[in-house]
Amino acid sequence: MASSRERSWRNASAVFVSLAFGIAFAQPGSDSGHDLPNPYQAAVRNWAKLPDDRAWGSTAGIEIGPHNEIWAIDRCGVNSCDGSDLPPVHLLDLSTGKPKKSIGAGLFVFPHGLHIDRDGNVWVTDALSSKDGTKGQQVIKLSPDGKILMRLGTAGVAGGGPKHFNEPSDVVTAANGDIFVADGHSGQNANVPADYITRIVKFSKDGTFIKEWGKLGTGAGEFRNAHALAIDSAGRLFVCDRGNARLQIFSLDGKFIDQWPQFGRPSGLYIDKDDKLFVMDADSTAANHPGWPKGIRIGNAKDGKVIAFVPGHKTENADGAAGEGIVSDPAGNLYAAENTLRGITKYAVH
Repeated sequence: MASSRERSWRNASAVFVSLAFGIAFAQPGSDSGHDLPNPYQAAVRNWAKLPDDRAWGSTAGIEIGPHNEIWAIDRCGVNSCDGSDLPPVHLLDLSTGKPKKSIGAGLFVFPHGLHIDRDGNVWVTDALSSKDGTKGQQVIKLSPDGKILMRLGTAGVAGGGPKHFNEPSDVVTAANGDIFVADGHSGQNANVPADYITRIVKFSKDGTFIKEWGKLGTGAGEFRNAHALAIDSAGRLFVCDRGNARLQIFSLDGKFIDQWPQFGRPSGLYIDKDDKLFVMDADSTAANHPGWPKGIRIGNAKDGKVIAFVPGHKTENADGAAGEGIVSDPAGNLYAAENTLRGITKYAVH
């Protein structure tokens, strides 16, 4: 185990590297969960069931609502809902994993980000365009019964500015109702053009455009796939900047506050009422992030200290697999939305 002085030196070195070269890669070590305890029992794969016991498709979205209800996305049994009449958003029973209701049939192409607001309404980002150009590239707000309450973006049309999205990855709402959208899902790809749009877009609670910030890049306030969002108790916006292997932290007005590379190559995150921070690394490999295993790093949103690590799944692939979305229930159990292995994995506390 590294001493506190060694850990401080390592973190300072990582920050220096990120500032000097515009890359937020930290060196693997005990700070980042590699030899920290795992407070959870063995993973329960395929915890959640779908209507008629049909197979789960890929998913990145799982969230908990104001009454401790768990919602999750299923991409219609495959990896797209384009042309499907299946409902892709499910309210799951915490005790059994079975769906209590399913909503959103016919609305989405590639449902990706999921958010449940303080009133229990369901927000979904749709990150691709339909083949016929009539759906996708939007953020849709639904009532818990599936009624459409708001649409942001232009259906089927990718772009920038206040009226379009470019593969929106996630959405979250602040205490006052302001809406934040992470845009630019393909930003981590090596072949995207230099003018590829990836950013954070802010709207008022009624959907009025307020501002945007960010662009493709590796510097502070720039992104290579703004993939997931969360807001802590201090009103700071956390962004999974997946392609840059860091969390970025902003004020709700878009001011850059900090960047944390110690949580790996983040795909999903959840912050509970006590500011406990759960970050899912689904994307680290020996090629793109050497020495960093996939899994869930658990820490504190106030200081960024990593205190626990839940390893990813062992598979035939040497890099293994891990989910994308992550959430915790009031008892402390974790639920991961699986993109590669599919379905929902439950991690029960010891």
